Amino acid sequence: MINLNIEKTFGFISKEKVSAYEAEVKAAQEMLEKGTGKGNDFLGWLHLPSSITKEHLADLNATAKVLRDNCEVVIVAGIGGSYLGARAVIEALSNSFTWLQNKKADPIMIYAGHNISEDYLYELTEYLKDKKFGVINISKSGTTTETALAFRLLKKQCEDQRGKETAKKVIVAVTDAKKGAARVTADKEGYKTFIIPDNVGGRFSVLTPVGLLPIAVAGFDIEKLVAGAADMEKACGSDVAFAENPAAIYAATRNELYRNGKKIEILVNFCPKLHYVSEWWKQLYGESEGKDNKGIFPASVDFSTDLHSMGQWIQEGERSIFETVISVEKVNHKLEVPSDEANLDGLNFLAGKRVDEVNKMAELGTQLAHVDGGVPNMRIVLPELTEYNIGGLLYFFEKACGISGYLLGVNPFNQPGVEAYKKNMFALLNKPGYEEESKAIQARL
Repeated sequence: MINLNIEKTFGFISKEKVSAYEAEVKAAQEMLEKGTGKGNDFLGWLHLPSSITKEHLADLNATAKVLRDNCEVVIVAGIGGSYLGARAVIEALSNSFTWLQNKKADPIMIYAGHNISEDYLYELTEYLKDKKFGVINISKSGTTTETALAFRLLKKQCEDQRGKETAKKVIVAVTDAKKGAARVTADKEGYKTFIIPDNVGGRFSVLTPVGLLPIAVAGFDIEKLVAGAADMEKACGSDVAFAENPAAIYAATRNELYRNGKKIEILVNFCPKLHYVSEWWKQLYGESEGKDNKGIFPASVDFSTDLHSMGQWIQEGERSIFETVISVEKVNHKLEVPSDEANLDGLNFLAGKRVDEVNKMAELGTQLAHVDGGVPNMRIVLPELTEYNIGGLLYFFEKACGISGYLLGVNPFNQPGVEAYKKNMFALLNKPGYEEESKAIQARL
């Protein structure tokens, strides 16, 4: 179970002010539980972990086995919440260099449909030419441009290379239950399908088949992931006292910091495997809270790497930021610093120490320096990188996001601003049905 520490925010804000959020938080939690707040059509994530059945997990694992048995490479085609959750978990739990090894126990996981780069897609299709590959196509509508374009290319290549019958076996659709282009295609071609629930938005969908299927294909234990999330669901429940509820405290603290001029939250890790957890978190909070000209801007850094690039700004730049540090207590491997007779690098004082001890002292030293420099710090401690703990972390952030959005006074479950670029893009591409928009936008160019 994760542990949240907000002590290093005091001095910037007071413990009493955070505690004073109890009534507001309780009201926000009631809005979530009773479905009386804005966006109440999208609360399916709230009790999702505890409602996932063994049969559902068995179905996902069986499909994952088909892909694992028949594919060297599996492409996850999706954008935003349709791939970030899966990628966050897979990269957090994977060996960083497995993809470079000749003998692989698990398929290589590749991501597509999250950009419109011709070079990326060309290089991907070239790489796949001699590979036994499969595709997990993740799209509720099947018409999201980035994903639909990539899937069109991959579907054709898979059928051409592997034949229609094999392609039918190694292409899986995660989509709407009844409607949309991806559903029609899947039914027509006879693909195995999983449903994206109507009441779960993309950025909250990691514990649906959107995330669980790719995670299972990558070789990880989705039962443990769900168990961690289910335990966190209980720990963050509306019946848990405010002072003991990590999601409530996190939501209250970040909102109090925001009301005191801290407009940017930087999610920090000292473990590069957590990079995509930060990317997932940025979408979750940015898309949920950034509306009505309000919202904390979510940023992220990988330390100690980025201490040599962003460290100066964080230490001495505009004091509009606070940090939330994810700290991993126990690493998976052991490596000691060797002694060197010449000691030209001056590191013999570290000889015999674990590399992780050096990293932990960098973490502690950084926190003290940043707090001294005017940056409030929160700290989330993960006991170790396991499916169970990552599942708990993801649900913790989701629940806190729902509470935090209501504290901010916005609808945390819509994203109307995402459509703005699409209208302009379709108009510029002369998409049928956008004739008037095309004329208007051409006049502006």
